[in-house]
Amino acid sequence: MRNSSYARNLIARVIDNSISDNWEDAVQEWDILDCVEDHSRSESCICGKENLYYLFTIKNRYNGNTLFPIGSSCIEKFGRTDLSEQAGIQEGMFRLYHAIENGTYISLSPDFFSRKILRHLYEVGAFDTNYNHYNGMQDYEFMLKMFNKRNKADITVAQHKKIRAIIVASVRPYLSRTLSNKVF
Repeated sequence: MRNSSYARNLIARVIDNSISDNWEDAVQEWDILDCVEDHSRSESCICGKENLYYLFTIKNRYNGNTLFPIGSSCIEKFGRTDLSEQAGIQEGMFRLYHAIENGTYISLSPDFFSRKILRHLYEVGAFDTNYNHYNGMQDYEFMLKMFNKRNKADITVAQHKKIRAIIVASVRPYLSRTLSNKVF
């Protein structure tokens, strides 16, 4: 990884802002704090790579230092599955948000959802709404069960209606609230 100037820049910036003085330990100190989307692609990563679309902020949990912007390909270079998964979830949430905002018919398919995205939506309270008395566990479990069905043709009309209602009444408002101000 250390061969390119981008990789050398990334390593230097991360180590300079970490407690540890070596890459292997320094990467363990960082968490994703936030992500925004830049349609103009006018920002450059801390490594120097230009034209970033997803701009991540990472924060060092030990000294409070933050690094911004950092691209998802540099987050991958940290070699941490948890960070890579979080970056993928953030990008998937933006894709889902744009599909909903563009009026695309959203089905409970891998085009828009994954088990990790459903779990994330549950963990952040997206399924907690007034109609279910702010207890989203049942909606999450229902959505997960429907997503996991091998034969989608077995989903009944009533189940399809419930899926649609959850997307419209829970997921869409949550995404609008949390992502609309993170798109530039």
